[in-house]
Amino acid sequence: MSALLSFKSGVHPPDEKAITAGIASRRLPFPDELILPLSQHLGAPAKALVQIGDRLQRGDMLAEASGFISAPIHATAAGTVKDIALWPHPNGGSVEAVRIKVDPYSTQQTRPRMVPRWEDLEPSQISDAIREAGVVGLGGAAFPAFVKLNPPKDQKIEVLLINGCECEPYLTSDHRVMLERAEQVHTGIRILLKGLGITKAVVGIESNKPDAIEAMQKAAPTDLDVSIQPLQVKYPQGAEKMLIKAVTGKEVPSGALPSVVGAVVQNVATVAMISEVFETGLPLIERIVTVTGRGIKKPGNWVVPFGTKLRDLLDQCGGLTDDAEEVVFGGPMMGLAVGNLDVPILKGTGGVLVLSKDECKQQEVMPCIRCGRCLEACPIFLNPQKLGSLARVERYEEMVETHLNDCMLCGCCSYACPSNIPLSQLFAMSKNQLRKISS
Repeated sequence: MSALLSFKSGVHPPDEKAITAGIASRRLPFPDELILPLSQHLGAPAKALVQIGDRLQRGDMLAEASGFISAPIHATAAGTVKDIALWPHPNGGSVEAVRIKVDPYSTQQTRPRMVPRWEDLEPSQISDAIREAGVVGLGGAAFPAFVKLNPPKDQKIEVLLINGCECEPYLTSDHRVMLERAEQVHTGIRILLKGLGITKAVVGIESNKPDAIEAMQKAAPTDLDVSIQPLQVKYPQGAEKMLIKAVTGKEVPSGALPSVVGAVVQNVATVAMISEVFETGLPLIERIVTVTGRGIKKPGNWVVPFGTKLRDLLDQCGGLTDDAEEVVFGGPMMGLAVGNLDVPILKGTGGVLVLSKDECKQQEVMPCIRCGRCLEACPIFLNPQKLGSLARVERYEEMVETHLNDCMLCGCCSYACPSNIPLSQLFAMSKNQLRKISS
């Protein structure tokens, strides 16, 4: 095994992955109702194509992309459009959503679809097929995947990096993808290499997943320049810029995209989904979701159709324990706590974490002691202490000058702070305020 690579700084929270890492994924039964928000991706919300009363089959497009940075939405089960109205969203607000009454007697078979041979397609046709399938990054950001296949003409791509790190504590959905769908991942890599017109790919996996590393190595093709690179266990190793730094040694400049340094990064689950698009013709309508934590009775990994309400998913996992206190979409470092169990599972939902009361104890926030631990922890070398001081007095424009926009809200500074100052939360609030000011 080659030397373990990494980046400078970062933190080492307990990974807590043993709860679900060894549990194979199972298919969640279709619920009675699905809620499909038109905003499930980074960029402009999709535009609805259906009306109340329309019948849909599983996989039918119900909303089209409304801009370049956008993605279509597809029906994740056969049924009837019940309503198109505002619905609670995991981000805390309400967005327009299509409600589908699921047909209880349907076999949920999909319509026959033309599946073109990707080997015979031009790169632009591969990109178009991925866009029409509604594929977005499944690592959490939900950035439309086809955009990364269309880098600026003056930026030459040299390497495709596949992100199998899954550094966020508790989550194991990517881990299960690599164990259960390794061949699909490698087929997806072939497709993306053709779409980018390059020949080299590297799959980065943290060394706490030896079984995934072995599975990916065994399935690796011998006719392609594809290598499996074990990486140090460190958070946030799976962040795009951190992965590039660890594997290539190159640093993405402030405000720039990875294509500037000749790299394109895709999440391992995204790559597996791209393979499925060209194998079956099905769009992105489901994914593996980890349901974990000490506040859920039966943790596990589930193949969940998008639009499934959180309460339906939790019920399938045996429900909440008596000491369950908080439900988080995502992991403990970057996840969002939700206050409504009717919010739906989205394309970017890789996990649902249920924390117990003991894990959610309020900690007293104390004055900053200028210890510098937040500076040491920040993986992109910002000054969280200064940014935090500016946030508390609402000097948002000065925060921009101090590179607030480079902050990826990874939470390393909050985790490292001995005074329990919620730095990452302050930065997220500041970014929201700046968006309101500029709109």
